[in-house]
Amino acid sequence: MSETQERTGTLADLKGVVPTAPEAPVYEAKRDAQGRSYATGRRKDAVARVWIKPGKGDITVNGRPVGTYFARPVLRMLLTQPFLVADRYNQFDVVCTVVGGGLSGQAGAVRHGISRALTHYEPGLRSILKAAGFLTRDSRQVERKKYGRAKARRSFQFSKR
Repeated sequence: MSETQERTGTLADLKGVVPTAPEAPVYEAKRDAQGRSYATGRRKDAVARVWIKPGKGDITVNGRPVGTYFARPVLRMLLTQPFLVADRYNQFDVVCTVVGGGLSGQAGAVRHGISRALTHYEPGLRSILKAAGFLTRDSRQVERKKYGRAKARRSFQFSKR
């Protein structure tokens, strides 16, 4: 037993040791010559290319105002969530093009793109948007249809006669 208890140092020696934590990475702002930040957002089958720049809060989707492209208020609310959480509402103009998927997936893709573009424009907002879950790509996809089934899991109607 005495062989295993012999150590070169004691607990008193460890008092002076200060643990060093790894340094957090310092992010720099990514802006182009016009002062815009770009990011790509994805959700389901939709892909959104988003540019943000300082402005008065105009959002344009595929060349149309957000009110005409996303008619449902819930979808428009999705787009403004990153600005509300970051306390930057009506401070940035957004221009985006979105393809693929349906309206719900497209709205989620634009929200993801806006969040990522905000972190490129102001890296200090990254922790706020990450805590709110806006920087995480929602990886859920539609389950594929299986053979012998009506849909992915629903079986055909059973009838004895």
